[in-house]
Amino acid sequence: MKNKRPTLQDVANLVGVTKMTVSRYLRKPDQVSPPLQIKIGEALEHLGYIPNRAPDILSKSKSHAIGVLVPSLTNQVFAEVIRGIESVLEPAGYQTMLAHYGYSKEAEETRIAALLSYNVDGLIISESYHTERVRKMLSVAGIPVIEIMDSVSPAIEQAIGIDNQAAAYAMTECMIKKGHRKIVYFAARMDQRTLLRIRGYQAAMQDNGLTEMCLSTDSASSFTQGEQFMKEALEKQPDTDGVFCTNDDLAIGALYACQKMGIKIPEEMGIAGFHGHNIARVMVPLLATVITPREEMGRLAAEHLLSRLQGNSVSQKIIDLPFQIEMGESI
Repeated sequence: MKNKRPTLQDVANLVGVTKMTVSRYLRKPDQVSPPLQIKIGEALEHLGYIPNRAPDILSKSKSHAIGVLVPSLTNQVFAEVIRGIESVLEPAGYQTMLAHYGYSKEAEETRIAALLSYNVDGLIISESYHTERVRKMLSVAGIPVIEIMDSVSPAIEQAIGIDNQAAAYAMTECMIKKGHRKIVYFAARMDQRTLLRIRGYQAAMQDNGLTEMCLSTDSASSFTQGEQFMKEALEKQPDTDGVFCTNDDLAIGALYACQKMGIKIPEEMGIAGFHGHNIARVMVPLLATVITPREEMGRLAAEHLLSRLQGNSVSQKIIDLPFQIEMGESI
């Protein structure tokens, strides 16, 4: 059972002042004394208080809005997830309030606080690891929360996603069975899902007695980054005969780099990606990739959220969706 959402009165009681004083601090902090500013700030943090910018909605009815938080609004992966979410929410009369956090835990805190301040009825978030402040806010918000994209990490309430580590292990195994031995992993952003995929790659290499090697960046993935990684891999390990990338963008960049250098694919270099973007399905050679059910993931998250808003309990805490290995022609 969740704690009730903290009120202005709760904050005032904790500090030992009037509710009007707390309200004044929230509007214009400099209107209260510096010592009181510190006390009220600490009380707000302790209680996980969320300022409400829509009191009329709070007092009358549900907002009929669902907060959706993704790391990027331009990444095709999350565009397809959002499409799945909206295909369910819109016919049901709910609006989506989209926010992105740029893979930053600090930004995630700010965005979640903002979404909750608008009294959203539920949250769908694409991260599984959060700061303590985020966990406190979600705990006191009293609304259903569903985490997506990852079915392995511990869920706050409910998670819908894939086993990223198992998917990466399976693709690495496929590359090894095709005869590739000097396989390098290309990673970008280094979020939790990427780290899980790296572990899957490493486990498959170790289980087959092969030496692992990973090139990584905290920057965004891109075709040019894939090309740069390919050049770097060949400099560090000239006999590299395979690359497995954390997404298709890097894989496509690596593939084009090989074509520029006259490296035959897959005879001299096997290349695999992750996610199965549309462009990967029309390339020559056809890109090997892990196809993830992104739109279905969004649709299921929305369906389960609506079910819980109707008073139903969580039917499955973890929903592990199947991934598909597309062998393609590039390995």
